[in-house]
Amino acid sequence: MENSNNMKASFASRDRVIIRTSVIGILTNVFLAAFKAFVGIVSHSIAVTLDAVNNLSDALSSIITIVGTKLAGRLPDKKHPLGYGRIEYLSAMIVSGIVLYAGITSAVESVKKIIHPEKPDYTVVSLVIIAVAVLAKVVLGRYVKAQGEKVNSGSLVASGSDALSDAILSGSVLVCAVIFTLTGLSLEAWVGAVISGFIIKSGIEMMMDTLDEILGGRADGALTGRIRQILNEEDPVRGAYDLVLYNYGPDRNYGSVHLALPDTMTVREVDRLTRKAEARVYKETGVILTGVSVYSYNTVPGEAADIENDVRTRVMAHDWVLQLHGFYLDMETREMTFDAVMSFDIQPREGLKILFEEIQAAYPDYRITIAPDVDVSD
Repeated sequence: MENSNNMKASFASRDRVIIRTSVIGILTNVFLAAFKAFVGIVSHSIAVTLDAVNNLSDALSSIITIVGTKLAGRLPDKKHPLGYGRIEYLSAMIVSGIVLYAGITSAVESVKKIIHPEKPDYTVVSLVIIAVAVLAKVVLGRYVKAQGEKVNSGSLVASGSDALSDAILSGSVLVCAVIFTLTGLSLEAWVGAVISGFIIKSGIEMMMDTLDEILGGRADGALTGRIRQILNEEDPVRGAYDLVLYNYGPDRNYGSVHLALPDTMTVREVDRLTRKAEARVYKETGVILTGVSVYSYNTVPGEAADIENDVRTRVMAHDWVLQLHGFYLDMETREMTFDAVMSFDIQPREGLKILFEEIQAAYPDYRITIAPDVDVSD
């Protein structure tokens, strides 16, 4: 019950940060869009007008972020027992789509103005407004991105990155305006086309990052390493293997793992150990271990240890084998079992066939069982 309450409090605090930051972004972008639209219309500047439209798209992105956060924060129910956290990834995908659309639209309009140029007419007031807008965008972008990284929100990070890109765009518009005012040379359409390319690139990168989250990317090495360290510190664990993390939204991680334990432990002792390990992992990493399985290892020294060392040497001689674990030898029934983690350089079925034939030839009197494992975490 305590863990559940802590999770709810943590998620509620995170949601408040996301919503507050998004509201600040909406208000700032609406004000900037209004000022820029006024300057763009009065000065006949396509670059400034497009910049105003871009600010409106940013405000829309923030609205989508709020809606996504609210939906993702819904409590688990019978239909979705692990919650709605993954909705945030969908909202981040929509935000990246808006960024991509804004970049493409800007590119199209810039090309049109290159083909059919119009001379802008800037005033000192309009230049000051653009300069203030650049500064505001830099501050907003850094703030939103920092808040997004703080609470692990892909939507906020995407919005913050987009705001910083917009600051560069607005800065280039300001530089072009100054150049035109001093020399009469109009470069804004060309600069707009170049900057549009960077915005498009940013949108594609955001989309690919979010797609990785949706598909299920490799777990963070620092996190998995810390979980293994915690588990290995528990006596008498001799190794933590097959750690798999299942992500159901930002900061909503569940996991399963195998622990290597001596073959002399009772079920009660294993139960006490796993409960203690699960509690510590959650307290220190926030990951909920929903399944802890066990491997037994031979505690009697002698032939079993010698055979294990020989098998390990033979198996690890293959460069596509990353790890051997879960080895156990039953001397009475003449059974040998172990797992082999294989790299993606070989098909599991092919690797399993090679290992089985090699070990079976070396130990023909044993019934051998080899489980192929996938390299899912560091």
